[in-house]
Amino acid sequence: MEEDKVLSSDAIKSRYLGEDDNSKTLKELIAYHNGNMIHVLKSGTMKNYYTTERYLQRFLQKKKRVKDIYLKQLNFRFITDFEHYLRTYKNSKKQLMLSNNGVMKHLERFKKMINLAIKLEWMHKNPFSQFQLKYDKYDRAYLNERELGLLENTEFTTERLQKIKDCFVFSCYTGLSYIDVKELTESNIVRGIDNNNWVYTKREKTDEQVKVPILPKAWAILEKYKVKKEQDVLTNLLPISSNQKTNAYLKEIAKDCGIYKNITFHVARHTFATTVMLSNGVPIETVSKLLGHTKLSTTQIYARVIESKISEDIQNLLKRFETKKQKQLLAVK
Repeated sequence: MEEDKVLSSDAIKSRYLGEDDNSKTLKELIAYHNGNMIHVLKSGTMKNYYTTERYLQRFLQKKKRVKDIYLKQLNFRFITDFEHYLRTYKNSKKQLMLSNNGVMKHLERFKKMINLAIKLEWMHKNPFSQFQLKYDKYDRAYLNERELGLLENTEFTTERLQKIKDCFVFSCYTGLSYIDVKELTESNIVRGIDNNNWVYTKREKTDEQVKVPILPKAWAILEKYKVKKEQDVLTNLLPISSNQKTNAYLKEIAKDCGIYKNITFHVARHTFATTVMLSNGVPIETVSKLLGHTKLSTTQIYARVIESKISEDIQNLLKRFETKKQKQLLAVK
């Protein structure tokens, strides 16, 4: 009666046997969530949910000594204990596995599953109601103009390194992510509104339409590999390796070029936004559109206005002030 449930002999029997919604377990919730979301979320996102599920299972077995738990048993302490478990989790080499933001990502996914349970009325109290997710802010790595020049001007005798370098530079001048570069075919290259070559594609991550004019340096790389690809128009345009190998090769490439930054393929996307676009005066609204972002705030995380650009803008402002002052003096005379 307190729960506003319909009272019947079947309802009482289900409650007694632990078969009603009030007796749903965490495993049942995870199974329901993943079963429904597999057709909604991208495979990469689902992979992350499966990882969170594995951490939850390990936590239940090692810390709670159980294989499953009723949803009504979840409380604030369960959340904080799980957080501590994630923060202190070590691999077989006794190395900590997760950063603060990695821990927060797992808790964020767990929170989304709990929110689903509340909407389904499988839970009445939200154990996350007093818990705050706290992410560390950090500047995303990108190559400055000097470093990008070093990379472009370095030629590798090792074919695998040269190919990955070319793919990376292509991304630096188009802003395409790893998966979008990997799946690029001849059908994605079209004549744009200005009669120049453009890339028309959909972002794998967000399904957002992306239209990017192909800058000369990016076009030169496509032309370089086009000779071998003319027979089959559906063949991938660029010779990129798996994501793991690509990032491993990029570390070799950076070292050989004298670039002392932790380079992954995604750094090319940040470089496009910051060094190629924003620092050359392209408005952030245009950059946002080129990156395929649905919100301007997302672009602001990727791209920062670098100091040289601030200095340049201030110098231009001072010139405008000086011009106005000269005009006023002439008007007085």
